Formats: sequence, C-alpha cells, structure tokens
Amino acid sequence: MRLHVINPNTSRDMTYSIEQIATANVSGETEVLTTCPAHGPASIESYYDEYLAIPHVLAEVQRTEAMTDGYVLACWGDPGLDAVREVTTRPVVGIAEASMYAANAIAPRWSVVTTLRRSHHMVEAIVKKTGLMERCASIRCVDMPVLACEANPDAVMEELVHMGELALSEDGAEAIILGCAGMGGMADYLSEELGAPCVDPVAAGVRFAELLVNLNLQTSKWLTYQFPEKKAFK
Repeated sequence: MRLHVINPNTSRDMTYSIEQIATANVSGETEVLTTCPAHGPASIESYYDEYLAIPHVLAEVQRTEAMTDGYVLACWGDPGLDAVREVTTRPVVGIAEASMYAANAIAPRWSVVTTLRRSHHMVEAIVKKTGLMERCASIRCVDMPVLACEANPDAVMEELVHMGELALSEDGAEAIILGCAGMGGMADYLSEELGAPCVDPVAAGVRFAELLVNLNLQTSKWLTYQFPEKKAFK
C-alpha cells in the first residue's frame, strides 16, 4: 500500500515533521510519500490562504494518482477535501475528519486546541460540517502561528498544556484533539501531562486512510463526487 500525505502549505520543515509522524504510525508494509506544493502560502491560517493553496493541492493529487492507493490532507482545515474527492477514485482523508472520528470513539465530548484565535470560526465550521458539534465541548486557541510549532515548540507545548487543562476542567472535554498538523508529535507528552487522551491528527489521518484502503473502499462516484465535467478555461 502506498499513501500520499500532502502538506497543503509550502513549509518543507513542517512537511518533514509530518513525514516523520506519518511514517511512524503506519503499518510496516505501508509506504508513505509526503510532499508539499512548490507554490502556495507558507502556512494556512485564513480562508485566503486556504483558497490559494487548494489548486496546488489538486495538482499534487493528480500528479501521483497512478502510483497512490490513498491520500491524506495534512492540514486541520482539510483544504480542498471535497474537490480532491472529485478528481480521484482513491480514498481521501482529511486529518480534521479523522481526528474527530477518533476522538468520538474514546470520549463522549472532546475539545479542539488549535493555533490562532482567528482560526476559531474556521475550526467551528469544520466541526459543524462533519456533524459533530454536539460532541465538541470547546475550541481553544494557543494564539500562536502555525509555523511557531516548528520554530518555538516549547512555547507552543506550554500553551497546549494550559489550554488542555482549561478544556478538561472548565469545558467538559474528556479528550483533546490537536487542531494543527504542525502540533503532530506533541500528543503523547500532552496526554501524559493532562492525564487524558490526546489525538494526533496526522497519526489518525494515516491510520484511517490505511483502514479505507484495506477495506477496498474508494471514493463514491455515484453523484456528489463524480468527476468534474471538462470545461474550457480562459
């Protein structure tokens, strides 16, 4: 099995970190290809960033489809998830969806701890789209940019612990979801500090993608995710 894990931003340092987490969390027989687009935003922290990134994500998918069994979009915004599902028959997993499904299986309510405060509404929209808002106890923000996860991980971890404690003690959460691919690799330490489960979204994403491939499930082309009609572009 070969999975293509796509970091939708152009940070090679972050892509390398994602690759390490993905490789460590797949089965021994699974090969992981981890890439990022050559063009696009350095990080995705706004709707503007997201929409700029999506065409380049689609290009990455189409470039490797012939040699890929499944895709993982390694950004908690799941940018372009529905569009990617339209252009391939392979299963496509967004790490936001996968991490929420994982948290749902281990806790009655959970909280997402993400990066900037401005991302709060974007995260809330993803939770609502997935139909899991009733299970979401809260959305907490460390109010640090995505790339700080690479540049200043100790400061990010300190804020993650603080926000995780608030989510558990004040919001009614019983598990924590890390709401950024850049926070990958911090889940085990955070879980130990908090005494509650913490879901690494990249790990959840690759494991869920493996499951779909092993079940021989492909993206449905019955209606919604049919291939787009070919059109003239100017």
